Amino acid sequence: MPLRPQVDALPPYVPGARPGAGAAAFKLSSNENPYPVLPSVLAAIIDAAQEANRYPDMFATELTSALEDTLGLEPGHVVAGNGSVAVLSHILQAVVNPGDEVVYAWRSFEAYPIAVAVAGGVSVQVPLRRDESGASTGELDLDAMAAAVTDRTKVVLVCSPNNPTGPVVTHAAMERLLAAVPSDVLVVLDEAYLEFVRDPDVADGLALFREHPNLVLLRTFSKAYGLAGLRVGYAVARKRLASGIRGTSTPFGVSHVAQRAALASLQAKDELDRQVEAIVAERTRLVEALTAQGWRVPATQANFVWFDLGARTGACATQAADAGVIVRPFAGEGLRVTVGEPEATDLLLGVAARWLDADA
Repeated sequence: MPLRPQVDALPPYVPGARPGAGAAAFKLSSNENPYPVLPSVLAAIIDAAQEANRYPDMFATELTSALEDTLGLEPGHVVAGNGSVAVLSHILQAVVNPGDEVVYAWRSFEAYPIAVAVAGGVSVQVPLRRDESGASTGELDLDAMAAAVTDRTKVVLVCSPNNPTGPVVTHAAMERLLAAVPSDVLVVLDEAYLEFVRDPDVADGLALFREHPNLVLLRTFSKAYGLAGLRVGYAVARKRLASGIRGTSTPFGVSHVAQRAALASLQAKDELDRQVEAIVAERTRLVEALTAQGWRVPATQANFVWFDLGARTGACATQAADAGVIVRPFAGEGLRVTVGEPEATDLLLGVAARWLDADA
């Protein structure tokens, strides 16, 4: 049975590598929260598991209502799904016709070209910014992305902080993009790492959402909330679009266990905030130490750092694994390394110094 040409041509999604069986290594390849699930959240998971014989609430009503209250939104604006990747796919399926263009930066989140192709769209990839020397800064060039919009464009995807490089999009730059893009072009602001941002100039997604009907926000419980294994993401959209996204969503896509865990996480915000602050502090220590070594890493506001290593990427990833840290290589481009435990940071700094020496 022949596959659709778009499916035949799909680039593979490469998950972060795991340590081998019995291997002692820190997994810094998937941008996971290194802390275990909070006791209150674990208790909610255990309680919910006892009802696994029942279908979950199809529309995650209690969770979406709690999110709308937290965000100060009227009912009907939030759509939950099986992780933000699934929600993005549902958004594209709701608005993209075969042959419509979807504009996004590259390199950015590797699920974008897959989701666009599955929806029948055409990817338009806009290079990241470069400095005077020609090196990539890891920053999205929103002016160039606006210039790439044509009468065939249906969606613009903006990842802030950008995965895998780390820099954020500023509020001023996002305002310029929204002013330049036609009102019938949907702009999706992917804020998967929002909770780790400390840059005061970052785009205020909720404020922009209230001003621009064609803006959708995409968020997740996988990163700061530490629920990567349960898969809960959500979109914030205008009511009519939100209804369309629900219509394309997989029925019962968010399990009952995941819904209860996400609700418990919202109620444990103070504890989770302390975890996030610890990760941000460790990020600061890592970036300062790398800078002292002589690295010029992009200005990350996420829970990861990016090493622009080009052809050396594979070899450096192997060296990191040998040193006890599993990182995420992007062949021929660079490495993304999650901010993990302090012990993992120390191991990474040791191997990063050797990468730098080899580069000298």
